[in-house]
Amino acid sequence: MDQDYERRLLRQINHQNLPESPLAKSACATSSPVSVKSGDRFIPTRAGSNWSINFHYANENCRSPNQNHRAKETSTDTGKDAVAYAALLRNELLGAAIEMVPDPHTDDRRHATLTQDTHGLFKYTVHTKRVPFDSGNEVSPYSLSPLSNKSHKLLRSPRKPARKISKIPFKVLDAPELQDDFYLNLVDWSAGNLLSVGLGACVYLWSACTSQVTRLCDLSVDGDSVTSVCWNERGSLVAVGTHKGYVQIWDAAGGRKLTSLEGHSARVGALAWNGDQLSSGSRDRVILQRDVRTPPSAERRLQGHRQEVCGLKWSPDHQHLASGGNDNKLLVWNSSSLLPVQQYSDHLAAVKAIAWSPHQHGLLASGGGTADRCLRFWNTLTGQALQSTDTGSQVCNLAWSKHANELVSTHGYSQNQILVWKYPSLTQVAKLTGHSYRVLYLAVSPDGEAIVTGAGDETLRFWNVFSKTRCTKESKSVLNLFTRIR
Repeated sequence: MDQDYERRLLRQINHQNLPESPLAKSACATSSPVSVKSGDRFIPTRAGSNWSINFHYANENCRSPNQNHRAKETSTDTGKDAVAYAALLRNELLGAAIEMVPDPHTDDRRHATLTQDTHGLFKYTVHTKRVPFDSGNEVSPYSLSPLSNKSHKLLRSPRKPARKISKIPFKVLDAPELQDDFYLNLVDWSAGNLLSVGLGACVYLWSACTSQVTRLCDLSVDGDSVTSVCWNERGSLVAVGTHKGYVQIWDAAGGRKLTSLEGHSARVGALAWNGDQLSSGSRDRVILQRDVRTPPSAERRLQGHRQEVCGLKWSPDHQHLASGGNDNKLLVWNSSSLLPVQQYSDHLAAVKAIAWSPHQHGLLASGGGTADRCLRFWNTLTGQALQSTDTGSQVCNLAWSKHANELVSTHGYSQNQILVWKYPSLTQVAKLTGHSYRVLYLAVSPDGEAIVTGAGDETLRFWNVFSKTRCTKESKSVLNLFTRIR
């Protein structure tokens, strides 16, 4: 044996046999990073473990916060199956006694309230008195299933069908010369299922039933252009606002102009019908309200905005008019007063997006521009601000669903997206993308199930957002229906 190796071996043996003082032991532990292992097995101590908490956080610890957020927002069948399976495990391992499948959108921490004192994972107890099968969580002695009574009720509980909203539009129309201007309103959908679109100096009508396209008017002969379009409630008349400040009334069925209303000194970017009365908002900061059955001289001038009026909507009961302007103000007018009865100044940018709720009387929603980005809700009966949320991008349009307490918003800078919200929780139901420019235009179909959006990318996209059921698979079709006038 090598003498040097023998001496090193003896020194190591003598060093291990020497008694070590606590002071030297602590000094050695702190000075040297190398520690001597006492064995090759690790036996954990589980005496103080809280199995209820550990079970709940087992899956959350291995996922990022974004993944947890997406998992809670899922509404697919796979996500609901995972929630049902987790509830079943809680019943069998922790005795949670869950009888209904929890909603994936809710926080399931409320099911993890059991403590170690009342329930243990590894616990063996001799029951002296058996609890009846129907009254507790016990398994019947005649049952062939290993699951408890609560778990059987859980599996038999009814489950809501998954909400499925297609992420792609079911139809895309080419719309050349569709202006990329935040203050214009160039798309509207009539009660007769006709879509009116202002393209440059022309207004086109597209039939959703036959896909036929007709040109209603051409303002290029007068050196004018279209700045807004709006159907009346019956879907027989369409109002056309122009860049020179005129408001033309057209008969859609006959294709003829009935009248041309003067009064504005600048472009008319917003229109709103209220029966036979038509309200128009202009860059001249004035709102004109006129009855199309009476002479043009009979008009009401509403002056309250200090900059361009870009949003107008009448309430479902036809009693109040909401107007939004580039002065960041949201005003509410009644049908008789010349002054606004309410004024809201919480927005920090232009207010174009305005929508009255068809489900709750007096509920008004509004959205702000790039510097604001917020959805705000108002109780116009009391003048109280209800709630708000930051959408993260410019709010261009708002529309409520006719079937459910939901609303859709379209956005511009910088995400160009379409969002579907639940009210009043303000949780996002869907996020739709596809436009490459700001989604400046929005209209809802007469049945309330589909929407059409328009953007500066010169396309119109149709989405099934509020549809109750859809059996056929969505397919994208590009139709070049609007051709350029050469």
